[in-house]
Amino acid sequence: MGETRVDLQHLLEDLRDAYTGALEETILTEVVANALDSGARRVRLLTHPAGATLTIIDDGRGMQRRELARYHDVAASTKARGEGIGFAGVGIKLGLLVSREVVTETRRGSTHVATRWHLASRHRAPWKWIPPPGLTASRGTAVRLTLTNQLSPLLDAGYIEETVRRHFEPLLDPAFDHLLRRHYPDGVVFEVDGRELERVQGRSTEHVPVAIKLGRRRTPSAVGFIERTAGLPAEREGIAISTFGKIIKRGWDWLGLAPTARAQIGGVIEAPDLAACLTLSKNDFIRTGTRGALHLAYRKAIQEVVSGQLAKWGDARDAETRPRIVRLGRDLERVLEDLADDFPLLRSLVDRRRGGQKPLPMPGRGDDRVPAPLVASVAVGDTAAADGPVAPLTQSATAPAPAGGSPPTPESQIPSPEGMPASEGEPIPEGEPSATVTGAHHNAQIATAATLDTVSGRRRPARYGLLVQFESRPDDAELGRLVDNTVWINDAHPAFTRAAASRSLGYHTALAVALALAPLAVEARDEHAFLTQFLAHWGGARSR
Repeated sequence: MGETRVDLQHLLEDLRDAYTGALEETILTEVVANALDSGARRVRLLTHPAGATLTIIDDGRGMQRRELARYHDVAASTKARGEGIGFAGVGIKLGLLVSREVVTETRRGSTHVATRWHLASRHRAPWKWIPPPGLTASRGTAVRLTLTNQLSPLLDAGYIEETVRRHFEPLLDPAFDHLLRRHYPDGVVFEVDGRELERVQGRSTEHVPVAIKLGRRRTPSAVGFIERTAGLPAEREGIAISTFGKIIKRGWDWLGLAPTARAQIGGVIEAPDLAACLTLSKNDFIRTGTRGALHLAYRKAIQEVVSGQLAKWGDARDAETRPRIVRLGRDLERVLEDLADDFPLLRSLVDRRRGGQKPLPMPGRGDDRVPAPLVASVAVGDTAAADGPVAPLTQSATAPAPAGGSPPTPESQIPSPEGMPASEGEPIPEGEPSATVTGAHHNAQIATAATLDTVSGRRRPARYGLLVQFESRPDDAELGRLVDNTVWINDAHPAFTRAAASRSLGYHTALAVALALAPLAVEARDEHAFLTQFLAHWGGARSR
């Protein structure tokens, strides 16, 4: 009888490659995240360059003996989705790749045990019980890595502090305390080589606090800030999204925005509910199902807030070009519907659901009034009041019924996720003002996305669609690129300039969309056939 064997070293290397950052950065952040999941109020990080050791000590719940035994198994975890930000102890397992040995000591109640662990070969990682070395105090867990490289950045206190500040920024900023208090009632203190990390005290002059509400909640579901400064470090460019105090993603691509001054604008938004939407690696968000709908709801709300603030700062696209692509959006919608049967991977962009097909959202839809499913507000004032408390707005919106009495079809609708009250049939609380949202983009003076009650008797599930937007990438030879469900067309490309001058932007946009979707729809060898079929359908869409 044969036996299944596992190449542990290869498996750990594959886990390492699943993370975008350096290996040492992943190890450090994942070990700290697991400490926070254990309820730690203080996390101590101690370097000893002479002995090539890094020790991480927390005062969390600790582990029982059987839990510590399971801790050495690959993919073993007792965590439920949405309850934590660590990934099944992956940080300490990756630590085997850079360590001669890993010592783990834990104390919980009367249990006080410790183990020694190392990677002996590609297929073996033996561990054994050892007498506790006395790293922990009354309770908690301590991990000591004896590193193979004495020049490892994990032995540099400055590197450790910078990594902790960058990945756990909300835990070091008092602006997030109110929202995170539900998860960390006593706060969290980080200590590096006996020195507590100081909390953020001041911000730049152009610092705008943000509060976002989802559904009909009266309290913010997410809080954060947007900042603009000429001296923004490269690692702080773009908007970061965090959950339970851990930064999950940062930049502009995940948000689907491309400001002109992208290198000067940053910010952080904390959304604890998004912990339930994390992938198993806790390095990204789920894009399908109920959890995917919740992620899209937050993403849309953040887009509205950030777009509104960018418009106030004068960083907005020229509105005069918007009406010329409304018809193009309808044509592309028909093309994708036609091709979805032949190319199933396009189905997620045009999936037909009960209640009808969602119109293809395109930038700028004239003066069409469309309801929005979220409440999103940004406290924007003069610079003197920018650091004051956030005063979130709460607004409701319904779109007027067109002639004939049938209710309007919303531009986008997100179902009530698990744990969130459904809005269907609920009365609008007294004292709440009503408002409408005009077009897919806000006016430069508006920074609020309204909330929509589901049409009575016609509850509709979430609908996903392709979004087409423009960005300037002068050094990029590509006509367009696909990021999530958005095709970004490069309006700095010489071909775009020529198309605009010759009044053929429609064809250029269709070609750019086809080129961006081809790698998603087919294998590389079939991309030419896909382009030909796409353009043939697009040409025929005009006659329908």
